[in-house]
Amino acid sequence: MAESYYDRTGRIFDIQRYSIHDGPGIRTIVFLKGCYLRCRWCCNPESQEYGIQSLTLAGKTKTVGRDVSVRELLPEICKDRIYFTRSGGGITLSGGECMAQPEFAEALLRAIHDDGINTAIETTAYAKREVVEAIIPHVDHIMMDIKHMDPEKHKAYTGVSNELILSNARFIAENAAHLIIRVPTIPTFNATPEEIRAIAAFADSLPHVTELHLLPYHRLGSDKYAGLGRNYTLEDLVPPTNEQMQELVHVAQSVSRLHVQIGG
Repeated sequence: MAESYYDRTGRIFDIQRYSIHDGPGIRTIVFLKGCYLRCRWCCNPESQEYGIQSLTLAGKTKTVGRDVSVRELLPEICKDRIYFTRSGGGITLSGGECMAQPEFAEALLRAIHDDGINTAIETTAYAKREVVEAIIPHVDHIMMDIKHMDPEKHKAYTGVSNELILSNARFIAENAAHLIIRVPTIPTFNATPEEIRAIAAFADSLPHVTELHLLPYHRLGSDKYAGLGRNYTLEDLVPPTNEQMQELVHVAQSVSRLHVQIGG
């Protein structure tokens, strides 16, 4: 990088501290603006657009998105270092899709690593291979979604096909320090034994992958769509029951050697 990577700027929309569901230990999550996908069930619709937006919830309007440099952000997100050290936690980049801001994500992850703090990302891996290659050396844990094995159904529900994602999944599995495959489990989309079986078999074929997390559909964040002036198209969808999720766990276990669990 010609300039100091500490001076690289990017756009975020939230920082959440004390998370225990977005990587090992206690973590601080940095949410980046921008995503290439338009998943119908997305619980962070304010993350999809890179532009700064206004979001109205409970009669109150707030601005979503701010520009920061790595240098500005680092002290803010690393203030809980003592909790990271004691719990094996660290910083997780989420979104949106952090690889949609590749130069900022790479610089931020590199600076966090330089500071001796564990790093993780949550990603769709819908990115050019050179972006993936640049980012993964600075990441200790990658949590990657595999949403569907059928490219047409994947495109119908997310806006993009899955060929690039599946190709990158294998590359990441071969080259990353640690990869967990996660499946947002959505009724009418992929919450059937046949569809979960296909995803689990693919995940099992990836080298070094040992965990598969099934993430049940929920309605959290659905009110944000109205706050952004958008329609939530899955408002009639019923979340899967625990019994249904347990059935899908057994299905995934029947075709893989992976540790399969509900939730992250």
